[in-house]
Amino acid sequence: MEAKAFELNDIVEMKKQHPCGTNAWKIIRLGADIRIKCEGCGHSVMIPRREFEKKMKKVIQKANAQ
Repeated sequence: MEAKAFELNDIVEMKKQHPCGTNAWKIIRLGADIRIKCEGCGHSVMIPRREFEKKMKKVIQKANAQ
């Protein structure tokens, strides 16, 4: 299986929708754990990299394309 490519400040789509109604998250920290911030309400969550890679669907917008 191919590893998903993502970088700092990318906007990603997760498999499950956030309770606020949006599905877009911005990656704000990379490392062993990854912190993502909801684009709808601004709530941020830190999750392990392995769990993040399972739950991420696709990259909506690359950081360098802004």
